[in-house]
Amino acid sequence: MKDLLSRLKSMFGGGSEPVESTVAAPATVGTPEPGANTVLINAYCTVGILPPADFVHTPIARRDLSDPALADHLKGFVGYIAGRGDGQMTSTRYHLIRHVQRVRQHLSLEIPTTGMDAFADWALRANALVFLPDSSIRDPFGRMLMDAEGNPPDPEAIVPYPQDAWERKARTEAQLASRGWRLPAHLPPLPGEAEVRLRRADEVLGRVSALCAVAFRAKTVHSDDPIPVGELFERLPHGSDCLTPNEAAFMANPMPDQSTAAELSWRFECVPVLEWALGLREDLPFPDGSTEPQLALLELSSDQMAELPPKVRLRPTAEILDALDLHYRAHWLVRQARVDDRPPPEGLVPGIVAERHYALNWLVHFEDAEWDEVDTPT
Repeated sequence: MKDLLSRLKSMFGGGSEPVESTVAAPATVGTPEPGANTVLINAYCTVGILPPADFVHTPIARRDLSDPALADHLKGFVGYIAGRGDGQMTSTRYHLIRHVQRVRQHLSLEIPTTGMDAFADWALRANALVFLPDSSIRDPFGRMLMDAEGNPPDPEAIVPYPQDAWERKARTEAQLASRGWRLPAHLPPLPGEAEVRLRRADEVLGRVSALCAVAFRAKTVHSDDPIPVGELFERLPHGSDCLTPNEAAFMANPMPDQSTAAELSWRFECVPVLEWALGLREDLPFPDGSTEPQLALLELSSDQMAELPPKVRLRPTAEILDALDLHYRAHWLVRQARVDDRPPPEGLVPGIVAERHYALNWLVHFEDAEWDEVDTPT
Protein backbone atom coordinates (compact mmCIF):
# COMPACT_ATOMS: atom_id res chain seq x y z
CA MET A 1 0.00 0.00 0.00
CA LYS A 2 2.84 2.41 0.83
CA ASP A 3 4.52 1.81 -2.55
CA LEU A 4 1.21 2.40 -4.33
CA LEU A 5 0.69 5.65 -2.42
CA SER A 6 4.13 6.93 -3.40
CA ARG A 7 3.50 6.03 -7.01
CA LEU A 8 0.15 7.78 -7.12
CA LYS A 9 1.63 10.93 -5.61
CA SER A 10 4.53 11.05 -8.02
CA MET A 11 2.30 10.44 -11.02
CA PHE A 12 0.43 13.72 -10.56
CA GLY A 13 2.96 15.96 -8.86
CA GLY A 14 2.56 15.33 -5.43
CA GLY A 15 -25.14 14.29 -4.40
CA SER A 16 -28.28 15.91 -4.62
CA GLU A 17 -29.88 17.40 -1.63
CA PRO A 18 -33.40 16.06 -1.12
CA VAL A 19 -35.94 18.59 -2.28
CA GLU A 20 -38.01 19.83 0.63
CA SER A 21 -41.25 21.75 0.56
CA THR A 22 -40.05 25.31 1.10
CA VAL A 23 -43.10 27.42 0.25
CA ALA A 24 -43.32 30.33 2.65
CA ALA A 25 -46.14 30.54 5.13
CA PRO A 26 -49.12 32.64 3.98
CA ALA A 27 -48.61 36.32 4.64
CA THR A 28 -51.07 38.26 6.76
CA VAL A 29 -52.02 40.54 3.88
CA GLY A 30 -55.58 41.03 2.72
CA THR A 31 -57.28 39.80 -0.42
CA PRO A 32 -58.62 42.12 -3.13
CA GLU A 33 -61.76 44.10 -2.36
CA PRO A 34 -64.98 42.60 -3.77
CA GLY A 35 -65.56 43.88 -7.28
CA ALA A 36 -61.96 45.07 -7.71
CA ASN A 37 -60.35 44.66 -11.09
CA THR A 38 -57.88 41.80 -10.81
CA VAL A 39 -55.40 39.97 -13.00
CA LEU A 40 -54.44 36.29 -12.83
CA ILE A 41 -50.69 35.86 -12.54
CA ASN A 42 -48.51 32.77 -12.72
CA ALA A 43 -45.15 33.45 -11.06
CA TYR A 44 -42.17 31.21 -11.83
CA CYS A 45 -39.62 31.71 -9.06
CA THR A 46 -36.08 30.35 -8.92
CA VAL A 47 -35.37 30.87 -5.22
CA GLY A 48 -35.46 27.92 -2.85
CA ILE A 49 -37.38 29.77 -0.12
CA LEU A 50 -40.02 32.26 -1.13
CA PRO A 51 -40.15 35.69 0.50
CA PRO A 52 -43.40 36.43 2.37
CA ALA A 53 -46.19 37.33 -0.03
CA ASP A 54 -46.59 40.80 1.49
CA PHE A 55 -48.96 42.24 -1.10
CA VAL A 56 -52.72 42.11 -1.59
CA HIS A 57 -53.64 38.95 -3.47
CA THR A 58 -55.84 35.89 -3.60
CA PRO A 59 -53.78 32.68 -3.65
CA ILE A 60 -54.99 30.18 -6.26
CA ALA A 61 -52.34 27.45 -6.22
CA ARG A 62 -48.71 26.92 -5.35
CA ARG A 63 -46.21 24.09 -5.66
CA ASP A 64 -42.49 23.42 -5.50
CA LEU A 65 -40.20 20.66 -6.73
CA SER A 66 -41.57 18.23 -4.16
CA ASP A 67 -44.56 17.98 -6.53
CA PRO A 68 -43.47 15.69 -9.41
CA ALA A 69 -45.98 17.36 -11.73
CA LEU A 70 -44.04 20.62 -11.63
CA ALA A 71 -41.10 19.14 -13.54
CA ASP A 72 -43.36 18.05 -16.41
CA HIS A 73 -45.10 21.43 -16.39
CA LEU A 74 -41.77 23.23 -16.66
CA LYS A 75 -40.69 21.04 -19.57
CA GLY A 76 -43.89 22.03 -21.32
CA PHE A 77 -43.22 25.69 -20.57
CA VAL A 78 -39.74 25.39 -22.08
CA GLY A 79 -41.36 23.94 -25.20
CA TYR A 80 -43.81 26.85 -25.30
CA ILE A 81 -40.96 29.37 -25.16
CA ALA A 82 -38.92 27.53 -27.78
CA GLY A 83 -41.87 27.34 -30.17
CA ARG A 84 -42.98 30.97 -30.23
CA GLY A 85 -42.54 32.94 -33.44
CA ASP A 86 -39.92 31.64 -35.84
CA GLY A 87 -38.27 29.52 -33.14
CA GLN A 88 -34.85 31.11 -33.70
CA MET A 89 -32.66 31.03 -30.59
CA THR A 90 -32.29 34.64 -29.52
CA SER A 91 -30.54 35.82 -26.37
CA THR A 92 -33.87 36.53 -24.68
CA ARG A 93 -35.32 33.15 -25.62
CA TYR A 94 -32.20 31.38 -24.37
CA HIS A 95 -32.25 33.10 -20.98
CA LEU A 96 -35.99 32.59 -20.58
CA ILE A 97 -35.43 28.86 -21.07
CA ARG A 98 -32.54 28.87 -18.60
CA HIS A 99 -34.74 30.64 -16.04
CA VAL A 100 -37.53 28.10 -16.39
CA GLN A 101 -35.03 25.27 -16.01
CA ARG A 102 -34.02 26.78 -12.64
CA VAL A 103 -37.57 27.31 -11.34
CA ARG A 104 -38.15 25.89 -7.86
CA GLN A 105 -41.51 27.50 -7.01
CA HIS A 106 -44.66 28.07 -9.08
CA LEU A 107 -47.52 30.23 -7.79
CA SER A 108 -50.88 31.24 -9.25
CA LEU A 109 -52.32 34.43 -7.78
CA GLU A 110 -55.06 36.97 -8.39
CA ILE A 111 -53.86 40.51 -7.84
CA PRO A 112 -55.75 43.81 -8.02
CA THR A 113 -54.57 45.93 -10.91
CA THR A 114 -53.85 48.69 -8.39
CA GLY A 115 -51.40 46.42 -6.52
CA MET A 116 -48.92 45.64 -9.27
CA ASP A 117 -46.13 47.78 -7.79
CA ALA A 118 -46.20 45.84 -4.53
CA PHE A 119 -46.22 42.58 -6.47
CA ALA A 120 -43.23 43.72 -8.55
CA ASP A 121 -41.20 44.29 -5.38
CA TRP A 122 -42.00 40.74 -4.22
CA ALA A 123 -41.32 39.27 -7.66
CA LEU A 124 -37.85 40.79 -7.65
CA ARG A 125 -37.07 39.16 -4.30
CA ALA A 126 -38.51 35.85 -5.53
CA ASN A 127 -36.60 36.17 -8.83
CA ALA A 128 -39.81 35.50 -10.72
CA LEU A 129 -40.90 35.51 -14.33
CA VAL A 130 -44.57 36.36 -14.82
CA PHE A 131 -47.00 34.61 -17.18
CA LEU A 132 -50.24 36.50 -17.89
CA PRO A 133 -53.61 35.37 -19.32
CA ASP A 134 -52.72 36.87 -22.71
CA SER A 135 -49.97 34.19 -22.90
CA SER A 136 -47.22 36.78 -22.54
CA ILE A 137 -44.11 36.34 -20.39
CA ARG A 138 -43.01 39.42 -18.49
CA ASP A 139 -40.30 40.55 -16.12
CA PRO A 140 -41.16 41.49 -12.50
CA PHE A 141 -42.10 45.02 -13.60
CA GLY A 142 -44.53 43.76 -16.23
CA ARG A 143 -42.30 44.55 -19.21
CA MET A 144 -42.78 42.22 -22.16
CA LEU A 145 -40.15 39.54 -22.65
CA MET A 146 -42.15 37.39 -25.07
CA ASP A 147 -45.71 37.58 -26.35
CA ALA A 148 -47.82 34.74 -27.74
CA GLU A 149 -46.48 35.37 -31.26
CA GLY A 150 -42.83 35.48 -30.18
CA ASN A 151 -42.36 39.14 -31.17
CA PRO A 152 -39.21 41.03 -30.06
CA PRO A 153 -39.20 41.98 -26.37
CA ASP A 154 -39.54 45.39 -24.80
CA PRO A 155 -35.97 46.78 -25.01
CA GLU A 156 -36.10 47.64 -21.29
CA ALA A 157 -37.29 44.19 -20.19
CA ILE A 158 -34.74 41.96 -18.51
CA VAL A 159 -34.75 38.32 -17.43
CA PRO A 160 -34.34 38.56 -13.64
CA TYR A 161 -31.30 37.39 -11.69
CA PRO A 162 -30.69 37.78 -7.93
CA GLN A 163 -28.66 40.78 -6.77
CA ASP A 164 -25.80 38.66 -5.46
CA ALA A 165 -25.48 37.08 -8.91
CA TRP A 166 -25.08 40.51 -10.54
CA GLU A 167 -22.49 41.49 -7.92
CA ARG A 168 -20.56 38.24 -8.43
CA LYS A 169 -20.51 38.78 -12.20
CA ALA A 170 -19.09 42.30 -11.68
CA ARG A 171 -16.35 41.03 -9.35
CA THR A 172 -15.29 38.33 -11.79
CA GLU A 173 -15.24 40.77 -14.70
CA ALA A 174 -13.03 43.11 -12.67
CA GLN A 175 -10.71 40.25 -11.72
CA LEU A 176 -10.29 39.17 -15.34
CA ALA A 177 -9.99 42.76 -16.56
CA SER A 178 -7.05 43.21 -14.17
CA ARG A 179 -5.29 40.55 -16.27
CA GLY A 180 -6.14 42.37 -19.48
CA TRP A 181 -9.12 40.20 -20.48
CA ARG A 182 -12.38 41.90 -21.40
CA LEU A 183 -15.72 40.14 -21.47
CA PRO A 184 -18.83 41.14 -23.44
CA ALA A 185 -21.56 42.75 -21.36
CA HIS A 186 -24.19 40.32 -22.66
CA LEU A 187 -22.79 37.35 -20.73
CA PRO A 188 -25.39 36.77 -18.01
CA PRO A 189 -25.00 36.31 -14.28
CA LEU A 190 -25.06 32.75 -12.98
CA PRO A 191 -27.47 31.48 -10.32
CA GLY A 192 -27.40 33.20 -6.93
CA GLU A 193 -27.15 31.71 -3.46
CA ALA A 194 -30.92 31.53 -2.97
CA GLU A 195 -31.36 29.55 -6.19
CA VAL A 196 -28.67 26.91 -6.11
CA ARG A 197 -28.76 23.38 -4.67
CA LEU A 198 -25.36 21.88 -3.92
CA ARG A 199 -24.53 18.19 -3.94
CA ARG A 200 -24.22 16.47 -0.58
CA ALA A 201 -20.73 16.45 0.91
CA ASP A 202 -20.62 12.64 1.04
CA GLU A 203 -21.63 12.52 -2.64
CA VAL A 204 -18.79 14.88 -3.52
CA LEU A 205 -16.32 12.77 -1.53
CA GLY A 206 -17.39 9.67 -3.42
CA ARG A 207 -17.04 11.52 -6.73
CA VAL A 208 -13.53 12.71 -5.89
CA SER A 209 -12.46 9.22 -4.87
CA ALA A 210 -13.91 7.68 -8.03
CA LEU A 211 -12.26 10.32 -10.23
CA CYS A 212 -8.87 9.67 -8.64
CA ALA A 213 -9.15 5.92 -9.16
CA VAL A 214 -10.29 6.30 -12.77
CA ALA A 215 -7.59 8.85 -13.60
CA PHE A 216 -4.84 6.69 -12.11
CA ARG A 217 -6.00 3.68 -14.09
CA ALA A 218 -6.28 5.79 -17.25
CA LYS A 219 -2.69 6.96 -16.78
CA THR A 220 -1.26 3.48 -16.26
CA VAL A 221 -3.50 1.02 -18.12
CA HIS A 222 -1.35 1.14 -21.27
CA SER A 223 1.96 1.25 -19.40
CA ASP A 224 4.29 -1.62 -18.57
CA ASP A 225 3.09 -1.58 -14.97
CA PRO A 226 -0.68 -0.87 -14.76
CA ILE A 227 -2.12 -0.42 -11.28
CA PRO A 228 -4.66 -3.15 -10.44
CA VAL A 229 -8.18 -1.84 -9.92
CA GLY A 230 -8.45 -3.63 -6.57
CA GLU A 231 -5.41 -1.82 -5.22
CA LEU A 232 -6.79 1.53 -6.33
CA PHE A 233 -10.03 1.03 -4.45
CA GLU A 234 -8.20 -0.32 -1.43
CA ARG A 235 -6.51 3.06 -1.25
CA LEU A 236 -9.61 5.04 -2.34
CA PRO A 237 -12.45 3.06 -0.72
CA HIS A 238 -15.12 5.76 -1.05
CA GLY A 239 -14.98 5.63 -4.84
CA SER A 240 -15.80 2.01 -5.63
CA ASP A 241 -19.56 2.49 -5.23
CA CYS A 242 -19.60 5.91 -6.88
CA LEU A 243 -18.49 5.11 -10.42
CA THR A 244 -20.66 6.39 -13.24
CA PRO A 245 -21.79 3.91 -15.92
CA ASN A 246 -19.03 5.12 -18.26
CA GLU A 247 -16.40 4.88 -15.54
CA ALA A 248 -17.54 1.44 -14.42
CA ALA A 249 -17.29 0.15 -17.99
CA PHE A 250 -13.79 1.60 -18.29
CA MET A 251 -12.62 0.08 -15.00
CA ALA A 252 -14.04 -3.33 -15.95
CA ASN A 253 -12.37 -3.36 -19.37
CA PRO A 254 -8.98 -5.10 -19.13
CA MET A 255 -7.67 -3.15 -22.13
CA PRO A 256 -9.72 0.00 -22.87
CA ASP A 257 -8.88 2.00 -25.97
CA GLN A 258 -6.32 4.75 -25.66
CA SER A 259 -8.67 7.59 -26.62
CA THR A 260 -11.04 6.73 -23.77
CA ALA A 261 -8.12 6.48 -21.37
CA ALA A 262 -6.81 9.87 -22.48
CA GLU A 263 -10.22 11.50 -22.07
CA LEU A 264 -10.72 10.09 -18.58
CA SER A 265 -7.21 10.98 -17.47
CA TRP A 266 -8.05 14.65 -18.12
CA ARG A 267 -10.87 14.35 -15.59
CA PHE A 268 -8.10 14.41 -12.99
CA GLU A 269 -8.25 18.21 -13.29
CA CYS A 270 -11.71 18.05 -11.69
CA VAL A 271 -10.24 16.63 -8.49
CA PRO A 272 -8.57 19.75 -7.01
CA VAL A 273 -11.70 21.89 -7.33
CA LEU A 274 -13.88 19.24 -5.66
CA GLU A 275 -11.31 18.70 -2.90
CA TRP A 276 -11.30 22.46 -2.41
CA ALA A 277 -15.10 22.50 -2.23
CA LEU A 278 -14.89 19.88 0.53
CA GLY A 279 -12.35 21.93 2.47
CA LEU A 280 -9.65 19.31 1.95
CA ARG A 281 -7.35 21.93 0.43
CA GLU A 282 -6.92 25.53 1.51
CA ASP A 283 -6.77 27.30 -1.83
CA LEU A 284 -7.82 26.80 -5.42
CA PRO A 285 -5.02 28.17 -7.63
CA PHE A 286 -5.89 30.25 -10.67
CA PRO A 287 -6.27 27.94 -13.71
CA ASP A 288 -2.97 28.93 -15.31
CA GLY A 289 -1.16 25.63 -14.78
CA SER A 290 1.57 27.33 -12.76
CA THR A 291 1.35 24.77 -9.95
CA GLU A 292 1.06 21.00 -10.06
CA PRO A 293 -2.02 19.90 -8.13
CA GLN A 294 -1.26 17.86 -5.04
CA LEU A 295 -3.98 15.37 -4.18
CA ALA A 296 -5.23 16.02 -0.66
CA LEU A 297 -6.78 12.55 -0.46
CA LEU A 298 -3.40 10.91 -0.93
CA GLU A 299 -1.99 12.79 2.05
CA LEU A 300 -4.42 10.97 4.36
CA SER A 301 -3.68 7.72 6.13
CA SER A 302 -6.04 4.77 5.73
CA ASP A 303 -7.50 5.51 9.16
CA GLN A 304 -8.04 9.17 8.29
CA MET A 305 -9.66 8.14 5.00
CA ALA A 306 -12.06 5.84 6.83
CA GLU A 307 -13.05 8.66 9.21
CA LEU A 308 -13.75 11.20 6.46
CA PRO A 309 -17.42 10.67 5.50
CA PRO A 310 -19.06 12.05 8.66
CA LYS A 311 -16.55 14.89 8.89
CA VAL A 312 -16.50 16.44 5.42
CA ARG A 313 -18.42 19.67 4.91
CA LEU A 314 -18.86 21.80 1.83
CA ARG A 315 -17.54 25.33 1.73
CA PRO A 316 -20.07 28.17 1.93
CA THR A 317 -22.26 28.38 -1.14
CA ALA A 318 -21.02 31.90 -1.93
CA GLU A 319 -17.41 30.68 -2.24
CA ILE A 320 -18.40 27.85 -4.56
CA LEU A 321 -20.42 30.23 -6.74
CA ASP A 322 -17.47 32.63 -6.90
CA ALA A 323 -15.33 29.79 -8.28
CA LEU A 324 -18.05 28.78 -10.74
CA ASP A 325 -18.45 32.34 -12.01
CA LEU A 326 -14.71 32.69 -12.57
CA HIS A 327 -14.37 29.43 -14.49
CA TYR A 328 -17.53 30.03 -16.55
CA ARG A 329 -16.23 33.38 -17.79
CA ALA A 330 -12.68 32.07 -18.24
CA HIS A 331 -14.16 29.22 -20.30
CA TRP A 332 -15.92 31.77 -22.51
CA LEU A 333 -12.57 33.49 -23.13
CA VAL A 334 -10.94 30.19 -24.08
CA ARG A 335 -13.74 29.19 -26.43
CA GLN A 336 -13.95 32.61 -28.06
CA ALA A 337 -10.23 32.47 -28.79
CA ARG A 338 -10.77 29.17 -30.59
CA VAL A 339 -13.69 30.62 -32.57
CA ASP A 340 -11.47 33.54 -33.57
CA ASP A 341 -8.67 31.13 -34.53
CA ARG A 342 -6.17 32.63 -32.11
CA PRO A 343 -4.26 31.27 -29.10
CA PRO A 344 -6.04 31.14 -25.74
CA PRO A 345 -5.40 34.07 -23.39
CA GLU A 346 -1.92 33.83 -21.96
CA GLY A 347 -2.27 32.60 -18.40
CA LEU A 348 -5.27 30.33 -18.97
CA VAL A 349 -4.89 26.60 -19.58
CA PRO A 350 -7.95 25.54 -21.61
CA GLY A 351 -8.04 21.96 -20.32
CA ILE A 352 -7.89 23.00 -16.67
CA VAL A 353 -10.56 25.67 -17.16
CA ALA A 354 -12.89 23.25 -18.96
CA GLU A 355 -12.54 20.44 -16.41
CA ARG A 356 -13.06 22.72 -13.43
CA HIS A 357 -16.12 24.26 -15.09
CA TYR A 358 -17.44 20.73 -15.63
CA ALA A 359 -16.92 19.78 -11.97
CA LEU A 360 -18.49 22.97 -10.65
CA ASN A 361 -21.54 22.63 -12.90
CA TRP A 362 -22.04 19.13 -11.52
CA LEU A 363 -21.61 20.43 -7.97
CA VAL A 364 -24.43 22.99 -8.37
CA HIS A 365 -26.82 20.57 -10.15
CA PHE A 366 -26.59 22.43 -13.46
CA GLU A 367 -29.54 21.13 -15.52
CA ASP A 368 -29.78 18.36 -12.86
CA ALA A 369 -27.34 16.37 -14.97
CA GLU A 370 -25.48 13.37 -13.63
CA TRP A 371 -21.70 13.31 -14.03
CA ASP A 372 -21.48 11.64 -17.44
CA GLU A 373 -24.04 14.08 -18.93
CA VAL A 374 -22.80 17.42 -17.53
CA ASP A 375 -22.74 20.27 -20.04
CA THR A 376 -20.68 23.48 -19.90
CA PRO A 377 -22.34 26.02 -22.21
CA THR A 378 -20.90 29.50 -22.25
